Amino acid sequence: MIKKLALSTGSRDEMQDISQEVQKIVTESGTKDGVVYIYCAHTTAGITINENADPDVKKDMIMRWDEIYPWEHEKYRHLEGNTASHLKASTVGASQVVIISNASLVLGTWQGIYFCEFDGPRQRNVFIKIIEG
Repeated sequence: MIKKLALSTGSRDEMQDISQEVQKIVTESGTKDGVVYIYCAHTTAGITINENADPDVKKDMIMRWDEIYPWEHEKYRHLEGNTASHLKASTVGASQVVIISNASLVLGTWQGIYFCEFDGPRQRNVFIKIIEG
């Protein structure tokens, strides 16, 4: 079973905490123990796990990605003009795997699962695959 999580992003760069949506899919599946794969099928967005307590962490991460990968650079050659978004997405990665135990995601106290948008605003899809065991 693969579930699709449809997301809307409102700005070029943003991080959306999707932990609750993923937990809801796990709960609805009835899975008690296993793993959940969270996969982003886009080349200009990604999935990461990071702190979800202080919103400044998201701001700091986006700021630093922009410093490392500026939107405009004289040596970029990609005709669409979104080379920075491809670089950011490759740095973050397309997927994460989270353990499920007692029907709950195994995340640290301050951890959240984030969808990272780097070329928005857009309509996006994240795919969730649960493996029991």
